[in-house]
Amino acid sequence: MGSPVRGPKKAKGRRALLLGATGMLGRAVADALAEAGVDVTPVGRAELDLARPETIEAAISVDSRGYDWVFNCAAYTDVDGAEDDAGLADAINGYGVGALAERCAAVDATLIHYGTDYVFDGAGTAPYPVDRPLNPVNAYGRSKALGERLLRESGVRHLHLRTSWLYAPWGNNFVLTMARLTRDKDRLTVVDDQRGRPTSCRHLARATLELLDAGAQGTLHVTDGGECTWYDLARVVRDAAGHECEIVPCSSAEYPRRAPRPAYSVLDLSLAEAIIGPMAPFEKAVARALDAVPDSGEAS
Repeated sequence: MGSPVRGPKKAKGRRALLLGATGMLGRAVADALAEAGVDVTPVGRAELDLARPETIEAAISVDSRGYDWVFNCAAYTDVDGAEDDAGLADAINGYGVGALAERCAAVDATLIHYGTDYVFDGAGTAPYPVDRPLNPVNAYGRSKALGERLLRESGVRHLHLRTSWLYAPWGNNFVLTMARLTRDKDRLTVVDDQRGRPTSCRHLARATLELLDAGAQGTLHVTDGGECTWYDLARVVRDAAGHECEIVPCSSAEYPRRAPRPAYSVLDLSLAEAIIGPMAPFEKAVARALDAVPDSGEAS
């Protein structure tokens, strides 16, 4: 059984710049930083646009406040859209990350950057270790792999956390969608041949601070504990929400998407767990997320 992530001890009084603060993960990170006593400056796309490198230097100037941490929760996340707009995906997830890393190195700030399981090809049968060679199968994954390479080449002090299947009590995500659909429908069909690890954004945000508190650097994997298919996850959501909808498994071929998805993208958590302890099971994290949804306690 997973244990909760301990609260950070060294975060209070730190100064942090937060990109993507209004997004699903950014909101969770903003909350965790505030709770830890970090002085947070959120920056929007109008002020810092990863697709426009000149805005990065303007937002993080040498004579700025002297940020200890720069959290990058901004990204191009339209997996299917990237197939038709790979240039924009590369600009934001690849070259923009590289420019951000170089700027953080110039002002001696630690960059915290979030990656994806989609940098792997899905042909594995055992959890992917952090040093497994990258081989993405879609344009989104290639853009994120490019960002990883440029991050490493920049020489910046960084914590790069690969994660997967994000959800939260807010935003657009699979867990909230399934909570709504299993409430409103009698029968659903959900893909059962893609296997990975769900991740609570709130857990990921707390784990990030715990890792920083421990002095972790480089690349690590952080998700909820356990693994499942989308079909399995849908059933967990349905049961946690107390709904009666019938859920039927199907293959990915029955629901073709513009971008191929890796069939197996389970991330090896051992390095992160050696630092902060076992990750809590996704079943418990999903239930907590649904309990935290405003008003009805489920997707509206």
